[in-house]
Amino acid sequence: MQVLILAAGYATRLYPLTLNQPKPLLPVAGKPMLEHVIDHLAPIPDLGEIFIVTNQKFVQHFTDWSEKYKREKAKLNFKVINDGTTSDADKLGAIGDIHLVMKKEKIKDDLVVVAGDNLFDTALTGFAEFCRAQKKTVLAVYDVGDLEAIKKYNSITLGDDGRITFFEEKPKNPTSTLTGIALYYFPADVVKMIDTYIAEGNNPDQPGRLIQWLYPKVPVLTWKVPGRWFDIGSKETLEEADRLFS
Repeated sequence: MQVLILAAGYATRLYPLTLNQPKPLLPVAGKPMLEHVIDHLAPIPDLGEIFIVTNQKFVQHFTDWSEKYKREKAKLNFKVINDGTTSDADKLGAIGDIHLVMKKEKIKDDLVVVAGDNLFDTALTGFAEFCRAQKKTVLAVYDVGDLEAIKKYNSITLGDDGRITFFEEKPKNPTSTLTGIALYYFPADVVKMIDTYIAEGNNPDQPGRLIQWLYPKVPVLTWKVPGRWFDIGSKETLEEADRLFS
């Protein structure tokens, strides 16, 4: 099981904090938020290579961080991938970055994809165990508990068998407070389908759009995130996460 961490955004909503520092390396509770993600991935048995895809502006930041992390904490195998972009104007988008790494690194194994600004307070071993047992596409979900709040994310409906039967990005009239978050498992046979998604000219940005395209074609299951989850999208959520995780 290989891991791809999405870290190629420019986080313009967090300026000036992110003018010269990538969002996943901003501190939360005394350490970079990316370390919270890695610390909760590290206990997964037989974890393969961890790819961090970033941009030209911040590639050295992540290279320096990964070397420091390996020296001080764990002997994980990191590889930092530069997508070659330099600003929000020429970014590839999250799905574009997944496709880039998939082709560049010739990924043919099962793949976990997670956003570098997603914070968890629980190890993700349960997610890995569920995915390995099911061998189907899995989307991690979280109950935000508020129909108004979910309009910022996506809304999903599940069938009796646990498969996604409906998925809508930024719903205007949501009926559920359950949302899919940026933690995905793609089995090897589905990883290959990303080629088709891109070739068809579909939107290469938000990774949820890939799920929206996939679920009518292949079974997509869900795994409910235990504990607390934060999507750091603003100074307010960054400050709140820092307070709670501290």
